[in-house]
Amino acid sequence: MKQDHNEAPLNPLPLIVWVLALPLIAMELVLSLATAGFVGGPQGVGWRLQAVERFGMFPELLRYQWQTGGAPYEELVRLVSYPLVHASFSHALFAIVLLLALGKMVGEIFRWWAVLVVVLGASALGAVAYTFLVPGNRMQLIGAYPAVYGLIGAFTFLLWVNLARTGGNKYRAFSLIGALLFFQLVFGLLFGAGWDWVADIAGFAAGFLLSFVVSPGGWARVMDKIRQR
Repeated sequence: MKQDHNEAPLNPLPLIVWVLALPLIAMELVLSLATAGFVGGPQGVGWRLQAVERFGMFPELLRYQWQTGGAPYEELVRLVSYPLVHASFSHALFAIVLLLALGKMVGEIFRWWAVLVVVLGASALGAVAYTFLVPGNRMQLIGAYPAVYGLIGAFTFLLWVNLARTGGNKYRAFSLIGALLFFQLVFGLLFGAGWDWVADIAGFAAGFLLSFVVSPGGWARVMDKIRQR
């Protein structure tokens, strides 16, 4: 078989995936180097905590904003900024790898703005669910996992549509999220876990539902369903 020596060793990623992933990579690179003492001097050790305070999503703050009609409005950016910061290098590494892999699969079918809507929508809804579905929750939310689960929701939508088109069992599309939630449950029982899974599930739901509107032909498909009723 003739080999194409000009072929790229890795399949190129859609540009929007790099746009989403590079800020996460840059942030974690700087924070990891600071924690190791390579940058920032003695103060660098505290940079991760400062980043959490600057970009993290705090449930108490969001509940206060709900009571005040959104004020202070500039803090609403935390709904989509918390994915920039992670608790550790390994925490960030898994999120970035999943973002690249799932972003590639979704981004090759969805338009760039649709991928952006899914990621930002999943992040925002994940933060809202984390705040209001867990009464008394005060632990900050950080990490890109709700956004990643949003991409899992979009990928599940693509599988669901394909199975419906070919006459297969549409519920098989949910096997991936089912397996992830099972492993998350086992991990939580063995090592203890917080309420982050609430944000993850909300992110998945956001990604799946938004796909009905932002996927290619999605809005027309929704309108057809409405007309059929």
